[in-house]
Amino acid sequence: MRIQTALLFVIAALVAMPVASRAEHDGKLQILILGDSTAECSIPRKLVPEGPQLEDVIRQLLAAEGDLPPCNVINVALSGEFIHRLLDTGRYDKVAAKLPGLDYILVRYGLNDVAKRENFDTSFPQDFHKLIARLRKDHPAATIIPMTVIPMAFKAEGEDTASKRINDLVRRVAGEEKLTLFDIYPRYYEELKKGPNMLNYRRFPLAKIPEKYREFVKPFVMNEKEPKVVVMDNQLDAHFGNLPGWFGDRHPNLAGYHVIGDETAKFLAPMIRAKLGKTKPASGGKK
Repeated sequence: MRIQTALLFVIAALVAMPVASRAEHDGKLQILILGDSTAECSIPRKLVPEGPQLEDVIRQLLAAEGDLPPCNVINVALSGEFIHRLLDTGRYDKVAAKLPGLDYILVRYGLNDVAKRENFDTSFPQDFHKLIARLRKDHPAATIIPMTVIPMAFKAEGEDTASKRINDLVRRVAGEEKLTLFDIYPRYYEELKKGPNMLNYRRFPLAKIPEKYREFVKPFVMNEKEPKVVVMDNQLDAHFGNLPGWFGDRHPNLAGYHVIGDETAKFLAPMIRAKLGKTKPASGGKK
């Protein structure tokens, strides 16, 4: 009788556990990032391999909250990727489908989709719905979070036309799927007001650098198919900022990823607390 009573108590306790706790894997909340080159951090990883990279920033800032479970942030974003290719090539099955215990999945696509997909305004929402369906099937306990794209062109007033087209569709998909939208665009835009080129690295063809400076820029040359001068920030702006296209690459530098990481942690923290039935300590420390 005692054994039966004890067993019933254990079963009742398990049923009462929050969904998020059951989804923890290896004692940590699992956060997945799906996206394109604006989430992958490929150039920052090459220039500053010790980081912290985007996933590190999110993990460390969530840990700094003091009252949240430890988190593992998995970044499988890839340069050039768009949703249709992610699904059609089987990469989704390789890198995401079988990941255990996912709790939160951040999804940020659109910038490559608009360039690669025909009939974008129709095909992109269809692709997004298809991805969400796969995620729900493979990770039923996870919270799926569609994200808007960051500005890829800075305008002094208002959302740039290209980003607005994408983000309006992302908002529509999130609404139709009854998912909470994470709108990263406004925060990134506000940070760009402090300096339109503060958050992007410089990546410029070596062939367009004046001949007399070729020796000077050798330490900054990245040998790709077409060699490029690659700089994380404004270090060489004094010399080449007047060259057409010097600021053309809008991918985030480490400062840009810190903005994304900071806003992501601020978005996730209250969501995690709500799922765990917690409230934020008044002092900001452990409760």
